[in-house]
Amino acid sequence: MAALGSRRPSKPVVKQVVASSRSRYVAASSGLLLCVLLSSCSSDGGARAAAAAAAPAAPGSVIALDARGYLDPAALPDSLALVPPPPAEGSPAMALDSAVASRMLALRDSPRWQQARSDAALAFPAAANQFSCALGIEVSQQRTPHLMRLLGRTLLDASSATSAAKARYQRPRPFVSNQAPVCTPEDEASLRGNGAYPSGHTAIGWAWGLVLAEAAPEHSAALLLRGRRFGDSRLVCNVHWQSDVVQGRVMGAAAVAALHGNAEFRADLQAARKEIEDARRAGAVPARDCTAEASALAAPLPTAL
Repeated sequence: MAALGSRRPSKPVVKQVVASSRSRYVAASSGLLLCVLLSSCSSDGGARAAAAAAAPAAPGSVIALDARGYLDPAALPDSLALVPPPPAEGSPAMALDSAVASRMLALRDSPRWQQARSDAALAFPAAANQFSCALGIEVSQQRTPHLMRLLGRTLLDASSATSAAKARYQRPRPFVSNQAPVCTPEDEASLRGNGAYPSGHTAIGWAWGLVLAEAAPEHSAALLLRGRRFGDSRLVCNVHWQSDVVQGRVMGAAAVAALHGNAEFRADLQAARKEIEDARRAGAVPARDCTAEASALAAPLPTAL
């Protein structure tokens, strides 16, 4: 098995639906997403990951990624019920999506484009620090293990919450239409076969922003802004339409609402609060260049909602 975070993962959702049953689809999605996050998608890696996702974590264990989300398939929010169909070709909404996508192309190779490339990476443990500048501490397995687990398992739930609509609508991505580059060309082949609507990355980013704002309320404004900009990076990257991102935020919020009914989530959230406080007192500042990140993220985006 490759080391965690050793290479960039593909889009963290299932590319094909092999059964109409929603629960079977979500179970497959979780297994393949785990394979992606662990950077271990060899020929039999998906089967190993699916088996791991089905196995419960050891009682009381605290690991970087618990091989499963918090929510059972039946507890996941239903994206088919919560988001409308994507804009139809020829509609005013589709015209707006196309106009925004076209204007975003001007950001290619800019610092904001490079930030969008960085934001695309979801492999753990590195991905746990996507929001570290907004949070004000470095996230690590050694110092903040409950926070690490909270982020990893929330990622799985937020991504899975978008799966039903992605599978139903199979919306092509902007780069398929405009033939312009994406910020992660190594992902382009897999993205072509994966529905754009709603955005899974956006759902993850918005869910992280909401959860971290609860864990560190004194940094809530910065964390929510980072969550918003994490989704906006998908526009900059030329891999999502604006409506994908807007509805991705809806599903991220729906996932977090569902998570509050889960006792394990609530326990990890409470433990993460204490870890964050302790890390601040210990001076565990972010390792990344927060000045450069802030400058890149401050770039105005054309007509992005």
